[in-house]
Amino acid sequence: MLDLSKIQAITLDLDDTLWPVWPTIQHAEQTLHDWLLVHAPQTATYSQSADVKREVRAHVQAQHADRLHDLSFLRQEAIRESLRRAGDDPHLAEDAFAVFFQARQQVTLFEGAHEALERLAARYPLVAVSNGNADVFRTPAGVHFHASVSARDTGVAKPDPRIFHAAAQRLSLSPDAVLHVGDDALADAAGALRAGMQAVWVNSDNHPWSHAEPQPFTVRHIADLCDHLLA
Repeated sequence: MLDLSKIQAITLDLDDTLWPVWPTIQHAEQTLHDWLLVHAPQTATYSQSADVKREVRAHVQAQHADRLHDLSFLRQEAIRESLRRAGDDPHLAEDAFAVFFQARQQVTLFEGAHEALERLAARYPLVAVSNGNADVFRTPAGVHFHASVSARDTGVAKPDPRIFHAAAQRLSLSPDAVLHVGDDALADAAGALRAGMQAVWVNSDNHPWSHAEPQPFTVRHIADLCDHLLA
């Protein structure tokens, strides 16, 4: 159970905690494809294949193993590699990525998430902690957040304790005064526990818990967390 007396702030994961990520990514990729059809048609054709996309992504990751925490960098370099292979101008990568990135922020929150965030933010400062490249302040959820900490900014990704500690430092709090909420059992729940925080696992699909730590407080939706914290 949670020790409510210790909680002074809440950190939250974004993708698949506040909104479904894959519809967002699919929309952004389609937006990028439509842009490439106009500005780099050879690349649009070349990169249509899922196998080609996977091979290009694997190549870029192998070339930049020290940047695996930076999804924006990897996405831009994958675009650049595709442009190069297809015979288009690789300098278009920056503009192409900007198109993708703008569309990537066009998220649709889970039903009830906006209201839950509003309730939580009225009691606690909220900080986004994400391995992805969503910019919470460019999404409909941003109005509720005090700050954001990303894997790209900190140089490490969850479940590394350093990203959780960076969030606690942003709040000027010790980790044990912060509650982390997220959908990924390892990256979010176990990671936060190992960093000295309390944790809530958002487990909407009833996945089994398979980590060494005792299963943390578990909810199906962050609205359920509101009912527990704010009752």
